[in-house]
Amino acid sequence: MSRGTIQGVTTTSAESQRLRDLALLRRVKDRMDREYDQPLDVAALAQGVGMSAGHLSRQFKEAYGEPPYSYLMTRRIERAMTLLRRGDMSVTDVCFAVGCSSLGTFSTRFTELVGVSPSVYRADPDRSTEGMIACVAKRVTRPVRQRG
Repeated sequence: MSRGTIQGVTTTSAESQRLRDLALLRRVKDRMDREYDQPLDVAALAQGVGMSAGHLSRQFKEAYGEPPYSYLMTRRIERAMTLLRRGDMSVTDVCFAVGCSSLGTFSTRFTELVGVSPSVYRADPDRSTEGMIACVAKRVTRPVRQRG
């Protein structure tokens, strides 16, 4: 078995590859966090780090517990929740502002993650985070996948 050293730790070549893959996956995750409003797809994300789309999807799910597309949609929905709470944009405008190209898909995913439709969420004044400290506001507004 081949051995190498990464940051002073002796590893096998399989472990070295896994560490390289994790670093690449982190780059993909960071890109989705930064560029959630851009037209991103798994193929483009994979190409950006020199992986196949299938390998990226499998490795991302193993590392983060969900496929890259689901992670990206969760980031988009989190941002949409913030914009909808502000109340100065229509649901359609929010949909496109967060990088979604289909209002139907956006509404379906929003409802799955948040438990209510975007229009109901926007209209509910009790969803305001005004006066909450940032860490509490982030916790109570984080979308949670609704499982049937």
